[in-house]
Amino acid sequence: MSEKSPALPNRQQPFSDAFRAFIGEGWAPHPAELPGLLPAAAVAPDRRRSISAQFPGERLVIPAGGLKIRSNDTDYRYRPHSAFAHLTGLGSDQEPDSVLVLEPKDTGHEGTLYFKPRAPRDSEEFYSDARYGEMWVGRRLSLAEMTALTGLACADIKDLEDDLAKNAEDTRIRVLRQADELVAALVDRIRRSTDIEADQALTVALSELRLVKDVFEADQMRDACAKTAAAFEAVVADLPEAVRRGRGERWVEGVFGLHARHAGNAIGYDTIAASGDHACTLHWIRNDGDLREGDLLLLDAGVELDTLYTADITRTLPVSGRFSEAQRKVYEAVLEAQEAGIAAAKPGAKFSDVHRAAIAVVARHLEQWGILPTTAEDSLSEQGGQHRRWMVHGTSHHLGIDVHDCAQARLEMYREGTLKPGMVITVEPGIYFKADDQLVPVELRGIGVRIEDDILITEDGNENLSGMLPRSVDDVEAWMAPLLRG
Repeated sequence: MSEKSPALPNRQQPFSDAFRAFIGEGWAPHPAELPGLLPAAAVAPDRRRSISAQFPGERLVIPAGGLKIRSNDTDYRYRPHSAFAHLTGLGSDQEPDSVLVLEPKDTGHEGTLYFKPRAPRDSEEFYSDARYGEMWVGRRLSLAEMTALTGLACADIKDLEDDLAKNAEDTRIRVLRQADELVAALVDRIRRSTDIEADQALTVALSELRLVKDVFEADQMRDACAKTAAAFEAVVADLPEAVRRGRGERWVEGVFGLHARHAGNAIGYDTIAASGDHACTLHWIRNDGDLREGDLLLLDAGVELDTLYTADITRTLPVSGRFSEAQRKVYEAVLEAQEAGIAAAKPGAKFSDVHRAAIAVVARHLEQWGILPTTAEDSLSEQGGQHRRWMVHGTSHHLGIDVHDCAQARLEMYREGTLKPGMVITVEPGIYFKADDQLVPVELRGIGVRIEDDILITEDGNENLSGMLPRSVDDVEAWMAPLLRG
């Protein structure tokens, strides 16, 4: 229900009566066979039941969200809100402006998906509407086809307002406000109030619903990691070309993006392709630098599948295929820290234990190298923190449909929460010595290293979903050598 840009009269060409009469003729009928149920939709009912149990007797409104303007009358590529995708199984670019409504019943909730079904071919919408017309955006679904895809009852979006207004005076309504401002405003009009507290509780519940992944989700994460690993391999094979062409960070970004777009829906987040000192900027996405022999490339990237589950993997690679002595020194310290963090990632541990284990290793190495102005123990205390100059970020975050998944979860469920089987977290310590940091030995300046893997918590420990990519210095060099030779 996002607002549609008005048509611009300076570009419109009028349609003649003859065209209007002609356009609806001579089309083959739409396929009579209905599509099969989407695999992601097959597991969505359990999720809807889980959220239903938290809000008995209440009407829940979860919009997909609409297109967002990139420039003038061009939009960004569409992606539905993650909570909507999680509860319906619709991923990729399905379905702008749609809304899932969970209607309270005696035994829980009944879900209805409201969306804009396709128009007849002799209608003006078919040929003139750049937002919904099949001449512009391709084949659209009927109500029956969408029901077949999702397993949900479906209705025309034009009926949404009337249906939400039914018994509104006796039914509490909650809406996922962040997904679509117009739907939120509609709900506010119907309930004659802006119930921010109630809506926020729904937002939090939908976010926490994704903390523990089901079997389908774990398999999706494995697939996303495997596809990401293949894209990393393609990047390494093309490093000589990236060096030769100049502006090699953009070349790396482009190679990874090609594979992400071909293997899945897209990249899960803006790729970080940071060479040399750029690796010391944590969220370097400008990617406009050269790649040079002798530098490191920090590549932080993930393939997002059509179901929207994404990997999030970082490898720090020597552009030449061989680490220098100084690079090896920093890299092996980060790897040791990551191994400590992964070992701490087990059921029953605190989420914060992973960071605590990893950062203790980082602080110890900084002390041994004579960089810390105090002891590692003092730096790790609440009154210290000096080590954070060289690793200011946390070691982990939840991962899933969002790269920073479950971001609206409560503090006690997230940073202070307990790890459970089915959770997927990253483990990604780093050390970053900026080129202008005069507290760092000259030979280490300009070296930035991060190593990141996607870890599934299991009943008896964990599974490294991205473990197919090498991590040790020797394994990285051995992996890169034949790829660089072509």
